[in-house]
Amino acid sequence: MNYSINEVANKFDLSVHTLRFYDKEGLMPFIGRDKSGNRVFTDTDLNWVAMVCCLKDTGMSIKEIKQYADWCMEGMQTIDERKEMLAAHRKQVLKQIENLKKNIELIDSKIAVYDNPELAQKLYGSLDKQQ
Repeated sequence: MNYSINEVANKFDLSVHTLRFYDKEGLMPFIGRDKSGNRVFTDTDLNWVAMVCCLKDTGMSIKEIKQYADWCMEGMQTIDERKEMLAAHRKQVLKQIENLKKNIELIDSKIAVYDNPELAQKLYGSLDKQQ
């Protein structure tokens, strides 16, 4: 099945401009075009767009995603480089998750204080000092 750029943008909650930018930057080198020159996406392309979004959403730079795309285009001889890149990125994502867990614990503790302001005043003397 084929999809227009508008359909893909809607499916991935991206703007058409963002998809065009990704294509222009070389992140989607295998996207085809119809006779009018419009981008045409296949089901396989949707899997690739999902991967680009995943990498971008987890903090990988456009430059790094471009390198990954280039390696994919080169074929099986770059599988070790791709695996190494994704493994390193995975470590960074896990570190982000740990930091987010610590942050959510602090936010939850603050909400707990606001849920019981009388206790907070007894413990801290003033809720204002706790912010």
